[in-house]
Parts: sequence; structure tokens; C-alpha cells
Amino acid sequence: MITEIAPAREQESAAPQQPRKVRRAWDEVPRWQIYLPLGIYLVFTLIPFYWILLFAFRPAGSTSLVPWPMTLDHFQKVWTERSFGVYFQNSVYVGVATLILTTVVALAGGYALARFEFKVKRAFMLALLCSQFVPGALLLVPLFQIFAKLQMINSLGSVILAETVFQLPLSMILISGFIRNVPQSLEEAAWVDGCNRFSAFRIVVLPLLRPGLIAVGSFAFVHAWNHFLFALMFLSDQSKQTIPVGLNTLMSADSVDLGALAAGGIVAAIPVVIVFAFIQKWLITGFSAGAVKG
Repeated sequence: MITEIAPAREQESAAPQQPRKVRRAWDEVPRWQIYLPLGIYLVFTLIPFYWILLFAFRPAGSTSLVPWPMTLDHFQKVWTERSFGVYFQNSVYVGVATLILTTVVALAGGYALARFEFKVKRAFMLALLCSQFVPGALLLVPLFQIFAKLQMINSLGSVILAETVFQLPLSMILISGFIRNVPQSLEEAAWVDGCNRFSAFRIVVLPLLRPGLIAVGSFAFVHAWNHFLFALMFLSDQSKQTIPVGLNTLMSADSVDLGALAAGGIVAAIPVVIVFAFIQKWLITGFSAGAVKG
């Protein structure tokens, strides 16, 4: 009897044991307690967007909660009568120029911070970090005096330079962190093959920085596109205003054209939505990689 039981126990011990299922607190929560708060949050998030679409496509004077029949009169009004075509062109010019300048300067500064050692490096990095706590409103007076002496007031170049200066600290920190993730041995191998430092950077390092460059460039473009304060203070001519200032002109002390304001808001949001729709993967990768090492 003992000899019959022993092999059976050996077979039971030799059989692979099934992993025990670990019960988590998440599994014990009823699903309605999860979906109900998320549904309420989603409703409160989508209602403002629906309200904007309603006023933008609903005929003037209508009180219907459904934009039917739909009309494009508000878009035609803001684009032609309110000069939003000119504002849109100016905003594109400011955004693209800020993107290019910020990316180029941040790339050069980030490479220097990542690959070179100098005495004031830590102090310089600390200064870059501390500059992020300075609001843009504090820069208005000194920037205005500088641009006035340079005769750049009422010029799109003043807004571009101000936006670039405001974006550079964070952009340099992100680019330097991303460059640190690229092994320096790759550059050294290119040096051995006969490349100088610039050629090695252009051939070996630069292609690996694509996510970081896209993240920095898109962030600079979106900020320059949406920024209101610099364009309001440095630009006085209506033909040189940008979209945020143009939206402000649709509101007066006596009345607000809600249809035109909603249509202008949609026009202002379309480029930003398109940019994030195409670069969201690169944006997340770039910001996460640039923040790993500082």
C-alpha cells in the first residue's frame, strides 16, 4: 500500500503547478464605479467642444440646440470681414520661424551641455531651470525697451525673437538630455573613420535625435501659435496681428459675436489639432527620452 501511494505523491509533486491568480483591488471594484466617473468627466469635457461647434455652424439668431440647417456664414465673416486670413498667415509665419530658430539654437546649446564640460556648467543648467519660473509678463518691459532701441516694434521679428527666447531654456534641457542617451562611442567611431566633429554629429547623431527635435519643434510652434501677450504688446498694426489677438478683437465691452468667436476659435484650433494628430507618437517619445537624464 505504501509503495503504491509513494509513486502517486511523486507524480503529483512532479506535475507542473498552476500559477495562482493574484487578486488585485482593481478586480474587486464594480465596473460601474469606474465607468460612471469617467463618463461624467467625458461629458463635461465634450460639452464645451459641442457648444463651440453649435455656435459656429448654427445660423445667427437661432436658439436651436442642434446646428441645423448648418451654415458657414460665420467662417466667411471671420475670414474676410474680420481679416482672419491675414491673422492666420501671420501666425503661421511666427510659428514656423519660432520652430526653426528654437530648434537650431537649442540643438547647438544642448549638444554643448551634453558633450562638453566647463566650469559654470552646473550654474548654467540651474539658471535654465530657474528661468522656467519667470512668467512672460515680467519680460515685457525689458523686451519692449530692447526692441524699441532696435526699431523692431510693430514687426513680426520682435514676436519671433521673444517667443524663441522664452522657449529656449526648456528646449535646451530636453535636447541635452536626449543627446546624452546617444552613446558617445558612435561619434568616436566616426572620428576614427575620418569625420570631424560636425560631420560625425550630422551623420551619426542627428538622425537619432528625430523624436527629440520633433518634440521640441512642435512644442515651440504650438506655444508661439497660441501665445497672446507678446503679439498684443509688440504689434500695433492690424495687418500684422496674429490669431490670438484677432480673437480678442471679436469681443467688445458692449457685445460679443458668439458665432464669429466660435468660428474663429475653430480656425485657430485646426492647425494645432493637425500637428498633434501627426506627431503624437514622436512627441511622447521625445519628451520621455529627453527627461530621462538631465
